[in-house]
Amino acid sequence: MKKIEENIFKFLMILSASLILGVLLFILFSVLKRGLPSLSWDMITKIPSGGFYLGKEGGIVNAILGSVYLIVGAVLLSLAFSIPIVMFINFYLRKKSYLANISRFSFDILFGVPSIVYGAFGFTIMIYFGIKASLLGGMITIAMLIMPILIRSIDEVARLVPNELVEATLSLGATRYEMVKVMIRQLMPGITTAVLLAIGRGIGDAATVLFTAGYSDNIPASLSQPAASLPLAIFFQLGSPVEEVQNRAYASALILTIIILILSFSARYFSKKLSKHKV
Repeated sequence: MKKIEENIFKFLMILSASLILGVLLFILFSVLKRGLPSLSWDMITKIPSGGFYLGKEGGIVNAILGSVYLIVGAVLLSLAFSIPIVMFINFYLRKKSYLANISRFSFDILFGVPSIVYGAFGFTIMIYFGIKASLLGGMITIAMLIMPILIRSIDEVARLVPNELVEATLSLGATRYEMVKVMIRQLMPGITTAVLLAIGRGIGDAATVLFTAGYSDNIPASLSQPAASLPLAIFFQLGSPVEEVQNRAYASALILTIIILILSFSARYFSKKLSKHKV
């Protein structure tokens, strides 16, 4: 009987994995099939011309750089708040204290809030302070979107750190600040995974930047200027009745996928560099 149950669940596991892999391959095939023929050097290196969305010449370098600026700035801004919060919850408070549990529950709720709500909230704050749609506004809104992901992902890894390691570090005469630096080294693989999840959520989201970052055919030269993004570029191109422009949307999606892969591999590489002394 146990053997039969084991075989049934093994079959279901293989079936689920195959379905997920099949969907992934189908998505990649669709993007490559329609996007690769439209992908050109001009599209990667030039800004849109006057009739770009009607099928004329031009490119989307403004959206490529805009997306990179937005996600890099948002991740750095979010990490500046996420890591101290996780360190405080786990290594200053008791891991199972009332305040720590309330904090985790609050971030779990924020995790499930739709991205359009973050976009609307960020837009409301910008109106209150008189801030126009800009690169800075997009960074702040995306940072709010991905911060619960970073905090809860890093927190789950931090909870696995044995208390003996913390106590051993303090017993050697280290201050709490020095102890936290040691813990960050230990948590670097978990931080890397959290960053990858955050990048995947933030760089492909259009709702948070629609009203906060705006859209521009030019490359932003400062934080106060509006910035284009690849998700919005894909959205606008797919809305065109011209087939060539629709195919360019798939080429833009291919570029977005490549950017995510580059950022992912870069994060993995630097994580290994920074975690050489991990005990």
